[in-house]
Amino acid sequence: MPGSTKVTFDVADETLYRAIKVEAALIDRPVRGIVEEALAQWLERREDEEDRDSSLEALVECGRDGGQAADDCFRTVAAEVTARYGTG
Repeated sequence: MPGSTKVTFDVADETLYRAIKVEAALIDRPVRGIVEEALAQWLERREDEEDRDSSLEALVECGRDGGQAADDCFRTVAAEVTARYGTG
């Protein structure tokens, strides 16, 4: 598999590891694929949490000094992000 990286880790809970192996076998997938999927989902959740936290911080910032409507606030933040990082 070009571009892949081999990683070794220990699963301390043997019952958990056996359950993963059984479920992977039932759906005819390698444990590696299950682990990759789980890690990708974990990373996506972390990114979603960061986005949510950033949004909440922006709302707090917009609420200072008399406040700004949430729609206006997010338009301002979006324009600032686009100006800094571009589109895409």
